[in-house]
Amino acid sequence: MNARVFDEVERERAREVSKAAFEEQATALRVALVEAQRGLAESDFPVIVLFAGVDGAGKGETVNLLSEWLDPRRIVTHAYDRLTEEEGQRPEFWRYWRDLPGRGRLGLFLSAWYSEPLLDRAYGRIGPSALDRRLARIAAFERTLADDGALILKFWMHLNRDAQQKRLEALQKHPRDHWRISQWDWRNWHRYDEFNQAAEHIITRTSTAEAPWLVIDGRHARYRSLTVLGMIRRALEARLAGLPSPDAGFRARAPVASPTVVGATERQVKPISTIEQPQNVGRKIYEKSMARLRADLYWLAAQNLLHGLSVVLVFEGWDAGGKGGAIRRMVSALDARRYRVHQVSAPSDEERDHHYLWRFWRRLPEAGQVSVFDRSWYGRVLVERVESFATDAEWQRAYAEIRDFEEQIIGHGTLLMKFWLHIDKDEQERRFLARKENPYKSWKLTEEDWRNRAKWEAYEDAANDMLANTSTPEAPWTLIPGNSKRHARLEVLRTLCTALQSRLSQRAAE
Repeated sequence: MNARVFDEVERERAREVSKAAFEEQATALRVALVEAQRGLAESDFPVIVLFAGVDGAGKGETVNLLSEWLDPRRIVTHAYDRLTEEEGQRPEFWRYWRDLPGRGRLGLFLSAWYSEPLLDRAYGRIGPSALDRRLARIAAFERTLADDGALILKFWMHLNRDAQQKRLEALQKHPRDHWRISQWDWRNWHRYDEFNQAAEHIITRTSTAEAPWLVIDGRHARYRSLTVLGMIRRALEARLAGLPSPDAGFRARAPVASPTVVGATERQVKPISTIEQPQNVGRKIYEKSMARLRADLYWLAAQNLLHGLSVVLVFEGWDAGGKGGAIRRMVSALDARRYRVHQVSAPSDEERDHHYLWRFWRRLPEAGQVSVFDRSWYGRVLVERVESFATDAEWQRAYAEIRDFEEQIIGHGTLLMKFWLHIDKDEQERRFLARKENPYKSWKLTEEDWRNRAKWEAYEDAANDMLANTSTPEAPWTLIPGNSKRHARLEVLRTLCTALQSRLSQRAAE
Protein backbone atom coordinates (compact mmCIF):
# COMPACT_ATOMS: atom_id res chain seq x y z
CA MET A 1 0.00 0.00 0.00
CA ASN A 2 1.28 3.45 -0.95
CA ALA A 3 0.35 5.98 1.73
CA ARG A 4 3.05 8.67 1.30
CA VAL A 5 0.66 11.50 2.08
CA PHE A 6 -0.28 10.08 5.47
CA ASP A 7 3.20 8.81 6.32
CA GLU A 8 4.42 12.38 6.04
CA VAL A 9 1.72 13.88 8.24
CA GLU A 10 2.24 11.27 10.96
CA ARG A 11 6.02 11.69 10.89
CA GLU A 12 6.30 15.46 10.73
CA ARG A 13 3.18 16.98 12.28
CA ALA A 14 2.17 14.77 15.18
CA ARG A 15 2.60 16.60 18.47
CA GLU A 16 0.81 17.21 21.74
CA VAL A 17 -0.13 20.67 23.04
CA SER A 18 -0.56 21.25 26.77
CA LYS A 19 -3.77 22.76 28.07
CA ALA A 20 -1.94 25.83 29.30
CA ALA A 21 -0.22 26.36 25.95
CA PHE A 22 -3.51 25.89 24.14
CA GLU A 23 -5.33 28.45 26.28
CA GLU A 24 -2.50 30.93 25.85
CA GLN A 25 -2.56 30.65 22.04
CA ALA A 26 -6.33 30.26 21.72
CA THR A 27 -7.18 33.73 23.03
CA ALA A 28 -5.08 35.55 20.44
CA LEU A 29 -6.20 33.19 17.69
CA ARG A 30 -9.86 33.69 18.50
CA VAL A 31 -9.52 37.48 18.43
CA ALA A 32 -7.71 37.32 15.11
CA LEU A 33 -10.38 35.05 13.63
CA VAL A 34 -13.18 37.35 14.75
CA GLU A 35 -11.39 40.31 13.15
CA ALA A 36 -10.87 38.34 9.95
CA GLN A 37 -14.55 37.40 9.91
CA ARG A 38 -15.46 41.08 10.23
CA GLY A 39 -13.26 41.84 7.27
CA LEU A 40 -14.86 39.01 5.33
CA ALA A 41 -18.31 40.50 5.97
CA GLU A 42 -17.28 43.56 3.94
CA SER A 43 -15.61 41.59 1.16
CA ASP A 44 -16.81 40.35 -2.23
CA PHE A 45 -15.95 36.66 -1.91
CA PRO A 46 -17.29 33.65 0.04
CA VAL A 47 -15.20 31.18 2.03
CA ILE A 48 -15.86 27.47 1.65
CA VAL A 49 -14.24 25.21 4.26
CA LEU A 50 -14.63 21.49 3.67
CA PHE A 51 -13.80 18.78 6.21
CA ALA A 52 -13.23 15.19 5.18
CA GLY A 53 -11.17 12.26 6.39
CA VAL A 54 -11.15 9.42 8.88
CA ASP A 55 -14.11 8.73 11.18
CA GLY A 56 -13.30 10.00 14.67
CA ALA A 57 -10.50 12.31 13.55
CA GLY A 58 -12.17 15.46 14.86
CA LYS A 59 -14.07 16.91 11.93
CA GLY A 60 -17.23 17.62 13.91
CA GLU A 61 -15.36 18.92 16.94
CA THR A 62 -13.43 21.38 14.78
CA VAL A 63 -16.61 22.67 13.16
CA ASN A 64 -18.21 23.07 16.59
CA LEU A 65 -15.23 25.06 17.85
CA LEU A 66 -15.35 27.36 14.83
CA SER A 67 -19.04 27.94 15.37
CA GLU A 68 -18.38 28.70 19.05
CA TRP A 69 -15.58 31.17 18.36
CA LEU A 70 -17.09 33.06 15.43
CA ASP A 71 -20.27 35.03 14.82
CA PRO A 72 -22.79 32.29 13.97
CA ARG A 73 -24.98 34.73 12.02
CA ARG A 74 -22.45 34.80 9.20
CA ILE A 75 -21.68 31.08 9.13
CA VAL A 76 -23.62 28.35 7.38
CA THR A 77 -22.88 24.74 8.31
CA HIS A 78 -24.02 21.75 6.27
CA ALA A 79 -23.53 18.05 6.91
CA TYR A 80 -24.86 15.54 4.40
CA ASP A 81 -26.28 12.08 4.80
CA ARG A 82 -28.14 9.91 2.33
CA LEU A 83 -30.06 11.78 -0.33
CA THR A 84 -33.47 12.98 0.69
CA GLU A 85 -36.37 12.43 -1.68
CA GLU A 86 -36.14 16.06 -2.79
CA GLU A 87 -32.40 15.84 -3.40
CA GLY A 88 -32.66 12.54 -5.26
CA GLN A 89 -34.96 14.16 -7.81
CA ARG A 90 -32.26 16.60 -8.92
CA PRO A 91 -28.70 16.26 -10.26
CA GLU A 92 -26.07 15.18 -7.74
CA PHE A 93 -24.55 18.62 -7.16
CA TRP A 94 -27.92 20.38 -6.73
CA ARG A 95 -27.81 20.16 -2.96
CA TYR A 96 -24.27 21.55 -2.80
CA TRP A 97 -25.07 24.50 -5.07
CA ARG A 98 -28.22 25.12 -3.04
CA ASP A 99 -26.18 25.42 0.18
CA LEU A 100 -23.26 27.56 -1.02
CA PRO A 101 -22.57 30.63 1.14
CA GLY A 102 -22.98 34.10 -0.29
CA ARG A 103 -20.18 36.63 -0.64
CA GLY A 104 -18.92 37.81 2.73
CA ARG A 105 -19.98 34.58 4.45
CA LEU A 106 -18.29 31.42 5.66
CA GLY A 107 -19.61 27.98 4.74
CA LEU A 108 -18.55 24.85 6.66
CA PHE A 109 -19.19 21.53 4.90
CA LEU A 110 -19.07 18.01 6.40
CA SER A 111 -19.49 14.73 4.51
CA ALA A 112 -19.94 16.68 1.31
CA TRP A 113 -19.01 16.01 -2.32
CA TYR A 114 -16.04 13.74 -1.52
CA SER A 115 -17.95 11.37 0.75
CA GLU A 116 -19.79 9.21 -1.76
CA PRO A 117 -16.82 8.71 -4.16
CA LEU A 118 -14.64 7.68 -1.20
CA LEU A 119 -17.19 5.20 0.13
CA ASP A 120 -17.96 3.78 -3.31
CA ARG A 121 -14.29 3.19 -4.09
CA ALA A 122 -13.39 1.81 -0.64
CA TYR A 123 -16.23 -0.72 -0.88
CA GLY A 124 -15.43 -1.63 -4.47
CA ARG A 125 -18.67 -0.29 -5.93
CA ILE A 126 -16.73 1.68 -8.54
CA GLY A 127 -13.40 1.14 -10.26
CA PRO A 128 -10.46 3.53 -10.75
CA SER A 129 -11.81 4.99 -14.00
CA ALA A 130 -15.22 5.71 -12.54
CA LEU A 131 -13.58 7.31 -9.51
CA ASP A 132 -11.47 9.56 -11.72
CA ARG A 133 -14.52 10.68 -13.67
CA ARG A 134 -16.24 11.66 -10.45
CA LEU A 135 -13.14 13.44 -9.18
CA ALA A 136 -12.92 15.35 -12.45
CA ARG A 137 -16.48 16.51 -11.92
CA ILE A 138 -15.57 17.65 -8.39
CA ALA A 139 -12.46 19.45 -9.64
CA ALA A 140 -14.54 21.27 -12.25
CA PHE A 141 -17.07 22.27 -9.57
CA GLU A 142 -14.37 23.68 -7.31
CA ARG A 143 -12.63 25.41 -10.20
CA THR A 144 -15.91 27.09 -11.17
CA LEU A 145 -16.34 28.43 -7.64
CA ALA A 146 -12.70 29.51 -7.34
CA ASP A 147 -12.82 31.29 -10.71
CA ASP A 148 -15.74 33.29 -9.33
CA GLY A 149 -13.64 34.37 -6.36
CA ALA A 150 -14.42 31.78 -3.67
CA LEU A 151 -11.69 30.99 -1.14
CA ILE A 152 -11.72 27.19 -0.81
CA LEU A 153 -10.01 25.41 2.08
CA LYS A 154 -10.09 21.62 2.32
CA PHE A 155 -8.95 19.78 5.45
CA TRP A 156 -8.36 16.04 5.43
CA MET A 157 -8.36 14.85 9.05
CA HIS A 158 -6.19 11.77 9.40
CA LEU A 159 -5.68 9.01 11.96
CA ASN A 160 -3.57 5.91 11.54
CA ARG A 161 -5.29 2.57 11.99
CA ASP A 162 -4.37 2.10 15.66
CA ALA A 163 -5.22 5.67 16.56
CA GLN A 164 -8.60 5.39 14.90
CA GLN A 165 -9.38 2.19 16.79
CA LYS A 166 -8.49 3.85 20.11
CA ARG A 167 -10.58 6.91 19.25
CA LEU A 168 -13.64 4.86 18.32
CA GLU A 169 -13.33 2.76 21.47
CA ALA A 170 -12.97 5.85 23.65
CA LEU A 171 -15.98 7.53 22.09
CA GLN A 172 -18.04 4.38 22.40
CA LYS A 173 -17.31 4.18 26.14
CA HIS A 174 -17.93 7.87 26.78
CA PRO A 175 -21.30 8.48 28.50
CA ARG A 176 -22.08 11.53 26.35
CA ASP A 177 -20.49 10.54 23.03
CA HIS A 178 -21.27 6.84 22.67
CA TRP A 179 -24.25 7.58 20.40
CA ARG A 180 -21.88 9.01 17.81
CA ILE A 181 -20.34 5.60 17.08
CA SER A 182 -22.35 3.16 14.99
CA GLN A 183 -21.79 -0.18 13.33
CA TRP A 184 -20.97 1.73 10.14
CA ASP A 185 -17.95 3.35 11.80
CA TRP A 186 -16.57 -0.05 12.76
CA ARG A 187 -17.42 -1.47 9.37
CA ASN A 188 -15.41 1.31 7.76
CA TRP A 189 -12.54 0.73 10.18
CA HIS A 190 -12.29 -2.91 9.08
CA ARG A 191 -11.68 -1.60 5.55
CA TYR A 192 -9.07 0.90 6.73
CA ASP A 193 -6.53 0.00 4.03
CA GLU A 194 -9.09 0.35 1.25
CA PHE A 195 -10.15 3.74 2.60
CA ASN A 196 -6.53 4.86 2.92
CA GLN A 197 -5.71 3.93 -0.66
CA ALA A 198 -8.80 5.64 -2.01
CA ALA A 199 -8.15 8.71 0.15
CA GLU A 200 -4.59 9.14 -1.07
CA HIS A 201 -5.76 8.94 -4.67
CA ILE A 202 -8.50 11.49 -4.03
CA ILE A 203 -6.09 13.91 -2.37
CA THR A 204 -3.44 13.68 -5.07
CA ARG A 205 -6.02 14.05 -7.83
CA THR A 206 -7.96 16.98 -6.40
CA SER A 207 -5.42 19.09 -4.54
CA THR A 208 -5.06 22.07 -6.85
CA ALA A 209 -3.70 25.59 -6.62
CA GLU A 210 -7.20 27.00 -6.24
CA ALA A 211 -8.44 24.29 -3.84
CA PRO A 212 -5.55 22.56 -2.04
CA TRP A 213 -5.91 19.78 0.48
CA LEU A 214 -4.41 20.45 3.90
CA VAL A 215 -3.76 17.13 5.64
CA ILE A 216 -4.08 17.32 9.44
CA ASP A 217 -3.01 14.80 12.06
CA GLY A 218 -6.15 14.28 14.15
CA ARG A 219 -4.63 12.40 17.09
CA HIS A 220 -4.22 15.38 19.41
CA ALA A 221 -7.29 17.57 19.75
CA ARG A 222 -5.63 20.78 20.92
CA TYR A 223 -2.90 20.60 18.30
CA ARG A 224 -5.50 19.83 15.64
CA SER A 225 -7.68 22.77 16.64
CA LEU A 226 -4.83 25.29 16.72
CA THR A 227 -3.52 24.04 13.39
CA VAL A 228 -6.81 24.11 11.50
CA LEU A 229 -8.09 27.38 12.91
CA GLY A 230 -4.67 28.96 12.45
CA MET A 231 -4.67 27.96 8.79
CA ILE A 232 -8.14 29.40 8.31
CA ARG A 233 -7.05 32.64 9.97
CA ARG A 234 -3.93 32.96 7.79
CA ALA A 235 -5.82 32.16 4.59
CA LEU A 236 -8.53 34.71 5.40
CA GLU A 237 -6.05 37.43 6.32
CA ALA A 238 -4.02 36.77 3.18
CA ARG A 239 -7.07 36.94 0.88
CA LEU A 240 -8.32 40.12 2.54
CA ALA A 241 -4.88 41.64 2.03
CA GLY A 242 -4.81 40.51 -1.60
CA LEU A 243 -1.96 38.06 -0.99
CA PRO A 244 -1.61 34.37 -1.97
CA SER A 245 -2.59 31.84 0.66
CA PRO A 246 0.37 31.08 2.96
CA ASP A 247 -0.47 27.38 3.41
CA ALA A 248 0.29 25.68 0.13
CA GLY A 249 -1.28 22.38 1.08
CA PHE A 250 -0.58 19.03 -0.53
CA ARG A 251 0.08 19.48 -4.22
CA ALA A 252 -1.29 17.07 -6.78
CA ARG A 253 1.42 14.98 -8.37
CA ALA A 254 -0.60 14.67 -11.59
CA PRO A 255 -2.81 17.21 -13.32
CA VAL A 256 -6.50 16.85 -12.68
CA ALA A 257 -8.31 15.77 -15.81
CA SER A 258 -11.17 17.82 -17.13
CA PRO A 259 -14.63 16.33 -16.65
CA THR A 260 -16.25 14.47 -19.49
CA VAL A 261 -17.98 17.51 -20.92
CA VAL A 262 -19.29 17.55 -24.44
CA GLY A 263 -17.87 20.54 -26.27
CA ALA A 264 -19.45 22.44 -29.09
CA THR A 265 -20.70 20.15 -31.82
CA GLU A 266 -18.60 19.82 -34.94
CA ARG A 267 -21.57 20.57 -37.16
CA GLN A 268 -21.73 24.20 -38.14
CA VAL A 269 -24.47 26.24 -36.49
CA LYS A 270 -25.61 28.71 -39.10
CA PRO A 271 -25.50 32.42 -38.24
CA ILE A 272 -28.86 33.65 -37.04
CA SER A 273 -28.95 36.26 -39.81
CA THR A 274 -29.32 33.43 -42.36
CA ILE A 275 -32.42 31.90 -40.74
CA GLU A 276 -35.17 31.83 -43.34
CA GLN A 277 -38.48 33.34 -42.32
CA PRO A 278 -41.49 31.35 -43.64
CA GLN A 279 -44.80 32.79 -44.74
CA ASN A 280 -47.42 33.46 -42.12
CA VAL A 281 -49.78 30.61 -41.22
CA GLY A 282 -53.48 31.15 -41.94
CA ARG A 283 -55.74 31.52 -38.92
CA LYS A 284 -57.86 28.41 -39.57
CA ILE A 285 -54.83 26.20 -40.11
CA TYR A 286 -53.18 27.71 -37.05
CA GLU A 287 -56.15 27.17 -34.76
CA LYS A 288 -56.68 23.59 -35.92
CA SER A 289 -52.96 22.73 -35.58
CA MET A 290 -52.69 24.46 -32.22
CA ALA A 291 -55.68 22.54 -30.81
CA ARG A 292 -54.17 19.22 -31.91
CA LEU A 293 -50.69 20.02 -30.59
CA ARG A 294 -52.00 21.20 -27.26
CA ALA A 295 -53.99 17.98 -26.86
CA ASP A 296 -50.86 15.98 -27.71
CA LEU A 297 -48.78 17.99 -25.27
CA TYR A 298 -51.29 17.51 -22.46
CA TRP A 299 -51.23 13.73 -22.91
CA LEU A 300 -47.44 13.53 -23.28
CA ALA A 301 -46.89 15.69 -20.19
CA ALA A 302 -49.22 13.43 -18.19
CA GLN A 303 -47.25 10.37 -19.29
CA ASN A 304 -44.06 12.21 -18.48
CA LEU A 305 -45.30 12.79 -14.94
CA LEU A 306 -46.21 9.11 -14.51
CA HIS A 307 -42.64 8.15 -15.43
CA GLY A 308 -41.12 10.80 -13.19
CA LEU A 309 -39.32 12.56 -16.05
CA SER A 310 -38.42 16.20 -15.47
CA VAL A 311 -38.15 18.84 -18.20
CA VAL A 312 -36.17 22.07 -18.48
CA LEU A 313 -37.09 24.46 -21.29
CA VAL A 314 -34.95 27.49 -22.15
CA PHE A 315 -36.23 30.38 -24.25
CA GLU A 316 -33.83 32.99 -25.58
CA GLY A 317 -34.05 35.46 -28.45
CA TRP A 318 -34.52 39.08 -29.38
CA ASP A 319 -36.65 41.54 -27.44
CA ALA A 320 -40.21 41.24 -28.81
CA GLY A 321 -39.16 37.98 -30.45
CA GLY A 322 -42.24 36.09 -29.25
CA LYS A 323 -40.83 34.15 -26.29
CA GLY A 324 -43.66 35.11 -23.95
CA GLY A 325 -46.39 34.30 -26.48
CA ALA A 326 -44.90 30.89 -27.25
CA ILE A 327 -44.54 30.10 -23.54
CA ARG A 328 -48.15 31.10 -22.78
CA ARG A 329 -49.55 28.86 -25.55
CA MET A 330 -47.38 25.99 -24.37
CA VAL A 331 -48.11 26.10 -20.63
CA SER A 332 -51.84 26.50 -21.24
CA ALA A 333 -51.75 22.83 -22.28
CA LEU A 334 -50.05 21.76 -19.04
CA ASP A 335 -51.33 21.04 -15.55
CA ALA A 336 -50.72 24.28 -13.66
CA ARG A 337 -49.54 22.27 -10.65
CA ARG A 338 -46.76 20.63 -12.67
CA TYR A 339 -44.86 23.53 -14.19
CA ARG A 340 -43.23 26.77 -13.19
CA VAL A 341 -42.22 29.66 -15.44
CA HIS A 342 -39.12 31.56 -14.32
CA GLN A 343 -38.93 35.02 -15.85
CA VAL A 344 -35.29 35.88 -15.47
CA SER A 345 -34.29 39.50 -15.05
CA ALA A 346 -31.52 41.29 -13.18
CA PRO A 347 -30.32 39.24 -10.19
CA SER A 348 -31.43 40.15 -6.68
CA ASP A 349 -28.93 41.19 -4.02
CA GLU A 350 -28.87 37.63 -2.68
CA GLU A 351 -28.30 36.22 -6.16
CA ARG A 352 -25.47 38.68 -6.84
CA ASP A 353 -23.81 37.38 -3.69
CA HIS A 354 -23.43 33.96 -5.36
CA HIS A 355 -22.05 32.48 -8.55
CA TYR A 356 -24.32 33.37 -11.47
CA LEU A 357 -25.37 29.71 -11.89
CA TRP A 358 -26.53 29.46 -8.26
CA ARG A 359 -29.99 30.85 -8.89
CA PHE A 360 -30.54 28.44 -11.80
CA TRP A 361 -29.36 25.36 -9.91
CA ARG A 362 -31.90 26.18 -7.21
CA ARG A 363 -34.72 26.31 -9.78
CA LEU A 364 -34.18 22.90 -11.35
CA PRO A 365 -37.39 20.86 -11.29
CA GLU A 366 -38.19 17.79 -9.26
CA ALA A 367 -39.24 14.53 -10.90
CA GLY A 368 -42.21 14.89 -13.24
CA GLN A 369 -42.12 18.69 -13.18
CA VAL A 370 -41.41 21.25 -15.90
CA SER A 371 -39.25 24.35 -15.41
CA VAL A 372 -39.55 27.00 -18.11
CA PHE A 373 -36.89 29.73 -18.26
CA ASP A 374 -37.89 32.94 -20.03
CA ARG A 375 -34.26 33.99 -20.45
CA SER A 376 -31.71 31.97 -18.56
CA TRP A 377 -28.09 31.34 -17.63
CA TYR A 378 -27.22 32.44 -21.16
CA GLY A 379 -27.51 36.02 -19.97
CA ARG A 380 -23.85 35.69 -18.93
CA VAL A 381 -22.74 35.36 -22.58
CA LEU A 382 -25.38 37.68 -24.04
CA VAL A 383 -26.48 40.77 -22.12
CA GLU A 384 -23.68 40.59 -19.53
CA ARG A 385 -21.12 40.30 -22.30
CA VAL A 386 -22.52 43.09 -24.46
CA GLU A 387 -23.24 45.48 -21.59
CA SER A 388 -19.89 44.72 -19.89
CA PHE A 389 -21.59 43.47 -16.72
CA ALA A 390 -19.17 40.51 -16.93
CA THR A 391 -15.46 40.75 -17.68
CA ASP A 392 -14.05 39.15 -20.81
CA ALA A 393 -12.58 36.33 -18.70
CA GLU A 394 -15.93 35.72 -16.97
CA TRP A 395 -18.08 35.40 -20.08
CA GLN A 396 -15.43 33.49 -22.02
CA ARG A 397 -15.11 30.77 -19.38
CA ALA A 398 -18.90 30.68 -19.04
CA TYR A 399 -19.21 28.56 -22.20
CA ALA A 400 -17.46 25.63 -20.50
CA GLU A 401 -19.32 26.24 -17.22
CA ILE A 402 -22.66 26.19 -19.05
CA ARG A 403 -21.82 23.03 -20.99
CA ASP A 404 -20.84 21.35 -17.73
CA PHE A 405 -24.06 22.55 -16.03
CA GLU A 406 -26.21 21.25 -18.86
CA GLU A 407 -24.35 17.94 -18.99
CA GLN A 408 -25.24 17.38 -15.33
CA ILE A 409 -28.89 18.23 -16.00
CA ILE A 410 -29.03 15.76 -18.90
CA GLY A 411 -26.98 13.14 -17.07
CA HIS A 412 -29.62 13.07 -14.35
CA GLY A 413 -32.22 12.10 -16.95
CA THR A 414 -33.83 15.51 -17.38
CA LEU A 415 -35.02 16.54 -20.83
CA LEU A 416 -33.33 19.85 -21.68
CA MET A 417 -34.51 21.87 -24.67
CA LYS A 418 -33.21 25.25 -25.78
CA PHE A 419 -35.10 27.55 -28.17
CA TRP A 420 -33.78 30.64 -29.91
CA LEU A 421 -36.70 32.66 -31.31
CA HIS A 422 -35.38 34.79 -34.13
CA ILE A 423 -36.86 37.86 -35.78
CA ASP A 424 -35.13 40.26 -38.13
CA LYS A 425 -34.37 43.87 -37.29
CA ASP A 426 -37.25 45.31 -39.33
CA GLU A 427 -39.77 42.99 -37.68
CA GLN A 428 -38.52 44.02 -34.25
CA GLU A 429 -39.06 47.69 -35.10
CA ARG A 430 -42.61 46.97 -36.28
CA ARG A 431 -43.38 45.16 -33.02
CA PHE A 432 -41.86 47.92 -30.91
CA LEU A 433 -43.99 50.54 -32.63
CA ALA A 434 -47.12 48.37 -32.36
CA ARG A 435 -46.50 47.92 -28.63
CA LYS A 436 -46.10 51.64 -28.22
CA GLU A 437 -49.59 52.22 -29.62
CA ASN A 438 -51.30 49.32 -27.83
CA PRO A 439 -52.59 50.24 -24.34
CA TYR A 440 -52.45 46.58 -23.28
CA LYS A 441 -48.82 46.14 -24.35
CA SER A 442 -47.20 49.55 -24.02
CA TRP A 443 -45.87 48.61 -20.58
CA LYS A 444 -43.72 45.93 -22.21
CA LEU A 445 -41.71 48.51 -24.18
CA THR A 446 -38.96 50.24 -22.20
CA GLU A 447 -36.05 52.55 -22.86
CA GLU A 448 -33.79 49.56 -22.31
CA ASP A 449 -35.39 47.80 -25.30
CA TRP A 450 -34.45 50.73 -27.54
CA ARG A 451 -30.92 50.82 -26.13
CA ASN A 452 -30.52 47.11 -26.80
CA ARG A 453 -31.79 47.57 -30.35
CA ALA A 454 -29.06 50.16 -30.95
CA LYS A 455 -26.53 47.38 -30.18
CA TRP A 456 -28.08 44.87 -32.59
CA GLU A 457 -24.79 43.89 -34.23
CA ALA A 458 -23.04 43.32 -30.89
CA TYR A 459 -25.91 41.13 -29.66
CA GLU A 460 -25.92 39.26 -32.95
CA ASP A 461 -22.20 38.49 -32.61
CA ALA A 462 -22.75 37.34 -29.03
CA ALA A 463 -25.68 35.12 -30.06
CA ASN A 464 -23.70 33.50 -32.87
CA ASP A 465 -20.79 32.79 -30.50
CA MET A 466 -23.22 31.37 -27.94
CA LEU A 467 -24.80 29.01 -30.47
CA ALA A 468 -21.42 27.86 -31.77
CA ASN A 469 -20.03 27.17 -28.29
CA THR A 470 -23.05 25.64 -26.55
CA SER A 471 -25.02 23.72 -29.17
CA THR A 472 -24.01 20.13 -28.44
CA PRO A 473 -25.41 16.79 -29.66
CA GLU A 474 -27.00 16.25 -26.24
CA ALA A 475 -28.23 19.85 -25.81
CA PRO A 476 -28.69 21.40 -29.26
CA TRP A 477 -30.24 24.77 -29.89
CA THR A 478 -33.51 24.77 -31.80
CA LEU A 479 -33.64 27.88 -33.99
CA ILE A 480 -37.22 29.08 -34.48
CA PRO A 481 -38.00 31.64 -37.21
CA GLY A 482 -40.19 34.14 -35.40
CA ASN A 483 -41.36 36.77 -37.89
CA SER A 484 -44.59 34.76 -38.11
CA LYS A 485 -45.83 34.41 -34.53
CA ARG A 486 -48.22 31.62 -35.49
CA HIS A 487 -45.50 29.59 -37.19
CA ALA A 488 -43.14 30.07 -34.23
CA ARG A 489 -45.70 28.96 -31.65
CA LEU A 490 -46.64 25.87 -33.63
CA GLU A 491 -42.98 24.99 -34.21
CA VAL A 492 -42.16 25.23 -30.50
CA LEU A 493 -45.02 22.88 -29.60
CA ARG A 494 -44.18 20.42 -32.41
CA THR A 495 -40.55 20.26 -31.35
CA LEU A 496 -41.46 19.77 -27.70
CA CYS A 497 -44.03 17.06 -28.45
CA THR A 498 -41.56 15.18 -30.65
CA ALA A 499 -38.89 15.29 -27.92
CA LEU A 500 -41.30 14.14 -25.22
CA GLN A 501 -42.53 11.27 -27.38
CA SER A 502 -38.95 10.22 -28.09
CA ARG A 503 -38.06 10.32 -24.41
CA LEU A 504 -41.08 8.25 -23.45
CA SER A 505 -40.25 5.71 -26.16
CA GLN A 506 -36.71 5.43 -24.82
CA ARG A 507 -38.04 4.87 -21.31
CA ALA A 508 -40.42 2.17 -22.53
CA ALA A 509 -37.54 0.38 -24.27
CA GLU A 510 -35.37 0.34 -21.16
